[in-house]
Amino acid sequence: MDMDKRSFHRSGEGYPPDGVLQNELQLMIEDPLNTRDRSTPLRVLSRSDLATVPITPADVVHAVEGAYLALAAGDSDNPRKLSVAHPEGWSVAYAMLGRDGRRRVVAMKTSYKFDPGHDRATKRYYTTITLYDDTTGAPIAMMDCARVGALRTPAVSALLVRETARRGAESVLLIGTGTQGRNALPHLLAANPQLRKLMMYGTHPEGLAAVREQLAEYHPHALLEMVEDPYAAAATADVVLATAGPGTEVALESSHLAPGSVAVLVGYGLAPSTLTDADRVIATSAEQMTLTGTDMAGPDGKLRAVDAELPQILSRRAIGRESDEQKIFVYNSGLVLTDIAVAHALAERAIAEGRGVEVPLWD
Repeated sequence: MDMDKRSFHRSGEGYPPDGVLQNELQLMIEDPLNTRDRSTPLRVLSRSDLATVPITPADVVHAVEGAYLALAAGDSDNPRKLSVAHPEGWSVAYAMLGRDGRRRVVAMKTSYKFDPGHDRATKRYYTTITLYDDTTGAPIAMMDCARVGALRTPAVSALLVRETARRGAESVLLIGTGTQGRNALPHLLAANPQLRKLMMYGTHPEGLAAVREQLAEYHPHALLEMVEDPYAAAATADVVLATAGPGTEVALESSHLAPGSVAVLVGYGLAPSTLTDADRVIATSAEQMTLTGTDMAGPDGKLRAVDAELPQILSRRAIGRESDEQKIFVYNSGLVLTDIAVAHALAERAIAEGRGVEVPLWD
C-alpha cells in the first residue's frame, strides 16, 4: 500500500487520488449479495461460549506479542478509534477497525458504556468483535469481547514489564482486584518467571480471593502476600501494577517508588508525579496516551512525552530501559490488533470444540 492510501486508512480523511477505493466502496454498496454470500452463516460466540475456552497465559502473551511485531513490521493496520459520547456524559461508544496481516484477519470491535448515574446500579457495558478471514473472504465469528479484553490487557502489561524491568528484579506489587487485577499475575509470570516476591493490595474480600484463585490455577506453589499499606510496599517493589478502579483511594507518588522500579498504569492507583518525575516513559501507543491519559498531566497541565513505544521496543528499534537506576513509567492502553489476536485464538479453539451457534444472517 502506498503512503497516500495508508494515510487514508489511518486518518479516514479523503480518498486515494486514483479513486479506486471510492469505486470499490460504491460497488460494495450497490452489488446485491450473491448466492454464496446468502448461504454463508455467521458463527456467534456468546460470553458463556467463551468463558471456559482453554487458553494459557503463555499462549495469550505469545499472540499479543505477535500482533505488536506485525504492526512494527508494517504488516498490519491499526487506525485511530472512533468515538461518540452523550453531551451530558451518560454514555460513550467506540468503534475500532484493524487488519492483522500475519493472521490474515480483518476485524471490527465496538463497545458501548451506559453510565448515567456513575454507579454500578445503572451502569451497562457491551463490547463485541467480528472477525473475517482475509484469505477466503468468509466471516469467522461475531463474539462477545469481554474475555478478550480481560486477557489481552494483562498480557500487554507482562510484555511491558519484561522489556522495562531492571536486571535482578524479583518483587511486584499489584494494586486492585477487579477483572484486570485478577488476571494480572498469571500473565505477568508467564513472561517474567523471575518475579518471586508477589504482593497484593485490595479492599474487596471477594476480589482478593479471586486473585489468589487465578494465581493458584497456573502457579499453585506461588506465595502471595496481602499488604495493608500499599505505600510502604511500593518502596520495596521492583514492579508496580496499578489496576484499581476509579474509586480507589490509593495514589502512589513518585517518591513512594523504589529506585530502578517500573510502574505500569492500567487503571488507577498512580498519581501524576509518577509520570512527570519518571526518568523514562514507555507506552503501548503515544497517540492513545495523549487521548486517554490526560488525567496524568503535570502541574502545568501538560502530559509528559513518551520516550518509546512497545511495538518498536519488541522489534528492537528502541530500548525500554537505559540503566538499572531509572524509574520508568509505563502506560498500557489497548490496540485493537491485540484484541484481534486474542479473539482469533479464542475463536479458533471455540469453533474447533463446536461452541456457539450459526446464524443465517445474510439469508
